Amino acid sequence: MSNLDLKPAPTRCGGEAGAGPVKELLTGRQVPLGESTVVRRLLPNLGRRMVGAWCFVDHYGPDDIADEPGMQVPPHPHMGLQTVSWLHQGEVLHRDSLGSLQTVRPYELGLMTSGRAISHSEESPRPHARYLHGAQLWVALPDAHRHTDPAFEHHADLPVVTAPGLRATVILGTLDSAASPGTTYTPLVGADLALTAGADLKLPLEPGFEYAVLSMTGSVHVDGVPVEPGSMLYLGTDRRELPLLARTDAAVLLLGGEPFEEHLVMWWNFIGRTGEEISQARTDWEQGTRFGEVRGYAGARLRAPEMPPTPLKARGRVR
Repeated sequence: MSNLDLKPAPTRCGGEAGAGPVKELLTGRQVPLGESTVVRRLLPNLGRRMVGAWCFVDHYGPDDIADEPGMQVPPHPHMGLQTVSWLHQGEVLHRDSLGSLQTVRPYELGLMTSGRAISHSEESPRPHARYLHGAQLWVALPDAHRHTDPAFEHHADLPVVTAPGLRATVILGTLDSAASPGTTYTPLVGADLALTAGADLKLPLEPGFEYAVLSMTGSVHVDGVPVEPGSMLYLGTDRRELPLLARTDAAVLLLGGEPFEEHLVMWWNFIGRTGEEISQARTDWEQGTRFGEVRGYAGARLRAPEMPPTPLKARGRVR
């Protein structure tokens, strides 16, 4: 997934360190994506920039795309991060500069590790399902692994944790001893929690992680706070369990991880450590070097926006 903002602001990544348990409700801003898709961007947010290594969260749909092209994101570059494609409805066709060609369907993991450099496109297949609903997320790579070889993984069979009123699909990391096959580089978790109406439970958490819950569908209270679809509740750290109450059938994404302590610069589709790195990546993309070529997409690749007039500086989690 690309950040299609033509004037992307440099992002000072991170949040407040050691915040302890909090309840901070985040609402998304509307961002157009491609020809006909509008997403709700939850991270980075004005008041919250990261949750563990999770640094970018878009929620989209459910959209009726029966008579629309659906998602059409032209070839674009990434570095220093992983992209996570997660669907509840519809399909997304992934192509990348490694030669990968994969249709990602609901409750399957599409995981792309950009490492030092990759490019990809995403589109709704033709023909495609009537509805499109999902989330697109980025995970920042730590310094020790951000220059790793690029890779793409597709996992159709993910582990599931069940309890009365709960079916949890582990997208990344580990939940209640169930581990996703997706490759990770920092301690984190991503899980899709399907709740039946009336479910009232407490989910075990790692106290050293910080967490957030993104509501996908239905009516759910997270630690007593109603979280509407398309919004996200940041929960802070030092929690051993999370109370969840489903007023209707509902689905939420649980995102968490160890607080990310490194200083980062995130601009457009790049994550680096210095402004000079980001500027060089932009030049390399515009000149057609380093990021490879995506073959088979019916259209031109994205042009990079202009660099901001002020120098890009790496920032940490503490404001």
